[in-house]
Amino acid sequence: MKRLALLFSLIILSFSTDGMAQATASFTASVTIIQPIGIINTANMNFANLDAKSGGTVVLGPDNTRSSQGGIELTDGNTVSAATFEVTGQAGYTYSITLPNSDHVLTNGIDDIIIKDFTSSLKDEGSLASGSQTLRIGASLDINPNQPPGNYTSPGGFNVCVNYN
Repeated sequence: MKRLALLFSLIILSFSTDGMAQATASFTASVTIIQPIGIINTANMNFANLDAKSGGTVVLGPDNTRSSQGGIELTDGNTVSAATFEVTGQAGYTYSITLPNSDHVLTNGIDDIIIKDFTSSLKDEGSLASGSQTLRIGASLDINPNQPPGNYTSPGGFNVCVNYN
């Protein structure tokens, strides 16, 4: 009888482990590759012609307007241009804008002019509602009294950086 009870116990035990069946579920994976953000320069900054006289400050706005303070006379306003860029990327995404943040120099090879206070037509961020957006950059010039005549240019480019938010 003991053998029969032991055999019966083993049979019940084997059925009870089969009663704890596993459950399995599966999943899928996906990824969406977005359009990389890009920026290209479409126009360089041009303050146009100035008469320095007793010096002062010239402000070139992102909207291509100029104003002066001090003894600067603005001439030849037809060639004034804010730096202009085309930002491209994934439609519907927003991005941050980083402008040059310190004083820089324009030079004629001998004399210098300080360029500073860079401003953007989009403030600190833009939106790629349709996949592209125009960005304009303005700045200020500090002109010394009796600044020597000449064509003053930046020795290198100024970096504008855009990043997805």
